Amino acid sequence: MKSINVGVIGTGSISAMHLQSYQKHANANLLAVCDLNEERAQRAAEKYGATKVYTDYNELLADPDIDAVSICTWNNTHAEISIAALNAGKHVLVEKPLCRTVEEALQVQEAVKSSGKLLQVGFVRRYDPNAQMLREFADKGEFGDIYFAKASSIRRLGNPGGWFSDIERSGGGPLIDIGVHVIDLCWYMMGRPKPVAVSANTYRKLGNRSNVRNLSFYKAADYDAEKNTVEDMANAMIRFENGASLLVDVSFTLHSKENLQSVKLYGDKGGFEIDPEVSIVTEKHDTIINIQPQTDNKGFDFDAAFQSEVNHFISCIENGTTPLSPVEDGVEIMKILCGIYESAEKGAEVLL
Repeated sequence: MKSINVGVIGTGSISAMHLQSYQKHANANLLAVCDLNEERAQRAAEKYGATKVYTDYNELLADPDIDAVSICTWNNTHAEISIAALNAGKHVLVEKPLCRTVEEALQVQEAVKSSGKLLQVGFVRRYDPNAQMLREFADKGEFGDIYFAKASSIRRLGNPGGWFSDIERSGGGPLIDIGVHVIDLCWYMMGRPKPVAVSANTYRKLGNRSNVRNLSFYKAADYDAEKNTVEDMANAMIRFENGASLLVDVSFTLHSKENLQSVKLYGDKGGFEIDPEVSIVTEKHDTIINIQPQTDNKGFDFDAAFQSEVNHFISCIENGTTPLSPVEDGVEIMKILCGIYESAEKGAEVLL
């Protein structure tokens, strides 16, 4: 079978997961990389074996040898580059979030439809081996009707600064950066019910806390302690058409004793936890039982999930199948994210 020639647009930190996953795939050929910073693009090309380097994504998209692209750029460019890539006849794997607004999401969806090419949204948590195992359990009715989920992604000190904290480029703070992962994971596990309403709050109380000493945290390549226009934290209750609900809270910074990552879902036949580690709760013979599945990793396997995501992308291109995380799901998640920001701004529940 012919190798799929791939280009990666944007060579910031997350691109490494795409680059190494393509490099390891037997039927993917990492042909090109692109970045506004030519030196950084050149380093990535040398490290991962790409033969072509671009600083203008339009030139990469004009390359007839390239079949597909990964988009790993700032959020404010996701829609623009995705649409351009689709119109250029390329298949697209775009990092989450799909874009910044519902309007942009619908434009991307229309481009997918008109181009006939596939677009896969980088909801990488869906592709983790543990998530896939639990989804199979859910599909076979082990948990029954999943009617409630709770998710927390709390950083006590973790505003990366740079483009992450610039609302013009990012579209928001912890909600759109890390909250999107747990919201999508819960929604996917619940069977993707239609969201109908959101009641939410966002807070800007602590800033980026660049004054804190003696405790280090990840900083973006363009970190600037003076620039911070995003929320510190957000919380929301999301209601679905089938009566189910999702309670979520996320933060870049909070006066919390420790970081907290928690994802829990509850059904009428059983429940399960994904973060911080996988466990299942059920009832047998009038006795509650906690089950610890025996898997390679107790929690989220970052490398395996990205490899699985890229493997799936290549497989969908080869077989003409719809991705596990299609553009339609990207649109629905954008409706939820934008609904949360709108509800917080209005101080009232918002109907989606």
